[in-house]
Amino acid sequence: MSSDSEPKRKTHVDGPTVVRPRLHDDEVLARLGKKAVLKRNFGFLTILGFSCTVLVTWEGSLVYEALPSSIQCLLILSGSGGPSGLVYNFLVVWVGTLSVFAVLSELVSMAPTSGGQYHWISMLAPASWRKFFGYITGWLCIVGWQAVAASSALLSASMIQGIILLCHPDYANTMQGWHGLLISWALVLFSFAVNAVIGSILAKFEGLVLILHLLGFFAIMLPLVLLGEHVSPADVFNNFVNNGGWPTQALSSSIGMTGSVLAFLGGDAAMHMAEEIRGAPLVIPRSLFSGLILNGCLGFGMVVACMFSLGDLDEALAENPNFPYMAIFHRAVGSRSGAAAMASIVVVLCCSATTGAMASASRILWAFSRDRGTPGKVARRTGIPFNSVLLTAFISMLLSLINLGNATAFNGITTIQISGLCGSYLFVATLLLYNRLAGHIQEPYDDNAITNTMGKDLTWGPWRLRGYLGTANNAFACVYLIYVWFFAFWPASVQVTPPNFNWAVLPFTVITLFSLLYYALWARKTYAGPIIEF
Repeated sequence: MSSDSEPKRKTHVDGPTVVRPRLHDDEVLARLGKKAVLKRNFGFLTILGFSCTVLVTWEGSLVYEALPSSIQCLLILSGSGGPSGLVYNFLVVWVGTLSVFAVLSELVSMAPTSGGQYHWISMLAPASWRKFFGYITGWLCIVGWQAVAASSALLSASMIQGIILLCHPDYANTMQGWHGLLISWALVLFSFAVNAVIGSILAKFEGLVLILHLLGFFAIMLPLVLLGEHVSPADVFNNFVNNGGWPTQALSSSIGMTGSVLAFLGGDAAMHMAEEIRGAPLVIPRSLFSGLILNGCLGFGMVVACMFSLGDLDEALAENPNFPYMAIFHRAVGSRSGAAAMASIVVVLCCSATTGAMASASRILWAFSRDRGTPGKVARRTGIPFNSVLLTAFISMLLSLINLGNATAFNGITTIQISGLCGSYLFVATLLLYNRLAGHIQEPYDDNAITNTMGKDLTWGPWRLRGYLGTANNAFACVYLIYVWFFAFWPASVQVTPPNFNWAVLPFTVITLFSLLYYALWARKTYAGPIIEF
């Protein structure tokens, strides 16, 4: 692994290797053919906070996997492996995500641009396919992140309703879908304000949320461990369940792994903020791995604690059918107000994840528009992609309307997070492996020539896994992503019904067909890949 602050670079011709000081941020961007426009407000700690609070792994361990919820079809999948399936699936996904993050870190160190995956595809793909593959990948990233932003807001709003139900059980008789809709709109507007209206505080906001992310873990973990009733270790580590009627437990657990994947999804969020980070080629990989190790440890601890405190799931579902983990809080502390305080920590952190998701979604949308993939521009006064933030907020509010008519239909929007984002990860990881094996990637040059963009030479960044270790990790990441992407489309049960059907295949197919049609009719005439602005 190489992460020297003063990496070695060599000239185009054979000659001695020289040591050159690390390039200035604007020089790094200029070598990609891009002009610096956005303000660099993020350092290591603030982008670490951003990464941790977008991932919200330990919070997601409660919401996405520890217990089922009627808000998303995928949460039904969490029961497909039982308590032991959840524990072991978490470890598998944690290891797989570490491998994928290593690959993405190598790529962002080579080309730290807000375009992320579609830019990397454009520089790695064969010449005849760069334009087309880059465009399709750009759409996958945009759609995946728009789904993350929209579902984060609605899920947070639903949890607020869950707290109301916890404190006032009679609310179950009057609870309506439009209540959650209005709350989600309020959260979207708050996220919009932090990102655009007072965007200069976004970095400071993420730093503060990181503190709450750490302290909140212990505020929930300690009552569960010290006050709650616990099952035996065998009930946690040797208790597999096959609720879907699948022929083998291995298949059931593979399908149920989707909940763990959701808890780790969004690792590329910080990468799309690359043009707002100081020292991005090194800071982003370091923050990603620090955040993943930290979040993985906290998330695994929370999964195990919840499984030991699970008790009678039917009772928890009867008390709070949408978010029964709140009922388990109530059972552990014996107080509705105490349980509401614990649940409020989760809600606040998930709301902050909505703010981070909107930031990342708007940056990839803005970068794609900069390369003429979609319309848009930067607000010069603030150095913020205002129009893209506004459009992202509007899309989030629009998508939330689907849940008003049919909650099952909204499941398709939320599950496309996996198919869209993991599909883009797989694409870039495969192409990086090909170029790695073919020897197409060189050591960094000793001049200011444009590299790592469409039609230019490929050079390594200051952070990478060297030699056989890098190749082996790259290959493992590809295998893991194929495995995850394949099972992302499976239904919850052998007996498929509209409520348990995995609707991800429908929006994924529609969006892919739309992007192909849009490309054929318009984009192929205007989109030529990442443009060189000099």
